[in-house]
Amino acid sequence: MITVALPKGALLIDSIRLLQAVGLDFSAFLDPANRQLQIHDPTQTAKGLLVRAQDVPVYVEYGQAQLGIVGYDVLREKKPQVASLVDLKFGKCRMSVAVKQSSPYQRPVELPPHSRVASKFVHCANEYFESLDLPVEIIPLYGSVELGPITGMSEAIVDLVSTGKTLQQNGLTEIQVLFESTAHLIAHPLSYRLNTDGLKDLITQIRAELTVKL
Repeated sequence: MITVALPKGALLIDSIRLLQAVGLDFSAFLDPANRQLQIHDPTQTAKGLLVRAQDVPVYVEYGQAQLGIVGYDVLREKKPQVASLVDLKFGKCRMSVAVKQSSPYQRPVELPPHSRVASKFVHCANEYFESLDLPVEIIPLYGSVELGPITGMSEAIVDLVSTGKTLQQNGLTEIQVLFESTAHLIAHPLSYRLNTDGLKDLITQIRAELTVKL
């Protein structure tokens, strides 16, 4: 039986729709009255795990799930030992550097050395500023990162941006896009190589479904 790790949050509905299109129904996860974190598809050919988006690659890497759906941003941040197979094209957003609209810094390279940058994505932020050869202090925050510049705790933030409305409403503006992010299908490497429980057939169906949509 194939186990699929599904992400709570913004990617869940589109993930469930995609799997429904290839014959797997995990829509019970969308029922507000349902508190189960593990359910079986009605065909009893697959099992779904509902986990935090950041935990999806962990369950796949450790073999508790053969497949998972997760944002590219999480893959860039966590660098898990998984096989990234398919760009699923939904959940589009971008990783960006943002500052206060009143900031004198219009490009990241203009930030003074040892500036403070708040982010949930510590590794992504570190990698980016190291590529600029600009030493900064990364402040890890896991709530409303926008408060960093607002309160004066940081000069900038590195965070995911979708529409940009949250930044605008909080007086912030993007000054650099690090990379674009969409949902990706990932697999446990050994399960994929061994084609455990016909895993490659399911992946082929998913690829075909995406081709039809395009």
